Amino acid sequence: MQEKEAIDALVIGAGPAGLMAAEAMAQAGRSVVICDAKPSPARKFLMAGKSGLNLMNAAPLPRQIATYGAASDWLAPMLHAFGPDQIRDWATGLGQELFTGSSGRIFPRTMKASPLLRAWLARLEGQGVSLRRNWRWTGDEFAFATPHGPRILAPNVTVLALGGASWARLGSDGAWSAHLSARGIPLAPFQPANMGFHIAWSPHMAPHFGQPIKGARLHAGSQSLRAEFVISQRGVEGGGIYALSRALREGATLTLDLFPDLSLPEISARIARQPRKLSTANRLRRALRLEGARQALVMECARPLPATPDAWAAQLKSLTLPLQGPHPMDEAISTAGGIPRAACDARLMLTQWPGVFAAGEMLDWEAPTGGYLLTASLATGHWAGRHAAEF
Repeated sequence: MQEKEAIDALVIGAGPAGLMAAEAMAQAGRSVVICDAKPSPARKFLMAGKSGLNLMNAAPLPRQIATYGAASDWLAPMLHAFGPDQIRDWATGLGQELFTGSSGRIFPRTMKASPLLRAWLARLEGQGVSLRRNWRWTGDEFAFATPHGPRILAPNVTVLALGGASWARLGSDGAWSAHLSARGIPLAPFQPANMGFHIAWSPHMAPHFGQPIKGARLHAGSQSLRAEFVISQRGVEGGGIYALSRALREGATLTLDLFPDLSLPEISARIARQPRKLSTANRLRRALRLEGARQALVMECARPLPATPDAWAAQLKSLTLPLQGPHPMDEAISTAGGIPRAACDARLMLTQWPGVFAAGEMLDWEAPTGGYLLTASLATGHWAGRHAAEF
């Protein structure tokens, strides 16, 4: 039998939650080893930051907590302990100047993830944290496949931070779920979150692929928000769609109010004033400045085409988009499902595996984009790491 290497504290997974758990344990005096299956850490974090690292949100904390829906009361103490204020101090402590955008999203001044990550890894190294790259957990207790052959660790305490089940090429492949299921730990099925949805567009929509739809109010079930989204070759995606993705995934109909600042009678009157000899497209353009991608979307989805100004107004205030299901889970920004609240105690320790804690997207919570995903990953990582250090 292979000899086990005794270590003090182990973190499996070197994403934001795992790195934060390692830092919390190191600050508490524990000697920490991080094992990650990839040759470099935090790959999804770096990819998410390519278009600007949205670190957190400027909304008041109670409103932020509410965005986590059914998981709000579960995550609330963790967000109070290490929420936006603490994350701001943490980032500035790593030399990252932050700014708040017009949408309330908070970014590093550099807009990139790599300077923050480099500073963070350097600080962790200075705290004595050891990072072992290309160490893939095989699920047999703490056995790993490594570049030097199989290795087995014997930690005093462990934090699992292996991510969700999207972006497998970056390390979040959900393979860990089989390891936990084999130990009898109940799991919620993975589902895509913050993803686009398929629509079978007709050929006339092709010139508008990649175009944003701005100024509309989107409705799905009991949810409603004013937000932008994008027409893509395969359907629709973008912030407005992501914010409603849970309701849409569960079968809600997506409708658009393309003129949320105009009433039905006003829209109808504007259309009625246009000469009837004009084509429908020209009447709508002249009455409402409806053109380009917005007009194409209306002509695509308002079938059959309305015959009267009142009917057109009703369509423009409640245009149904014919969604055909979500894009594949591996294309989703995040996932729902994983380790449910019932499988953990208040410290995020697995009730069926004493001494093993979990953090980040492994846990069954979901949130829209806008800084909330990263905030909860850091908050749960800090919470799990702090309690693991005390175990």
